[in-house]
Amino acid sequence: MSSDETKLEDELQAKGLNAPRLTPDHIDSRIVSAAYHVFPGTTLTVCALTLRNGFIVTGTSAAASPENFDPSIGEQIAHRNARERIWELEGYLLRERLAAA
Repeated sequence: MSSDETKLEDELQAKGLNAPRLTPDHIDSRIVSAAYHVFPGTTLTVCALTLRNGFIVTGTSAAASPENFDPSIGEQIAHRNARERIWELEGYLLRERLAAA
């Protein structure tokens, strides 16, 4: 969970906004593994997050200047981008559940 997510979560809790919603902890609980690949000769890093149900979500990153490429940073950014996609998927699922209730 990022510091921005922590601050937002604290604000939501302080305001008593506790209707059904997604939380950073929920998003993280969906992830069971992460795999990374850097394409040879490029700065393109791909992160594949496997979710509890077996679905795979991907995120990418690429340095504009090869001189600035750092594999660790590339993995962090690709992971963050893949994780962001989970919010959308889980949000859709929650909305479906709420509509059916």
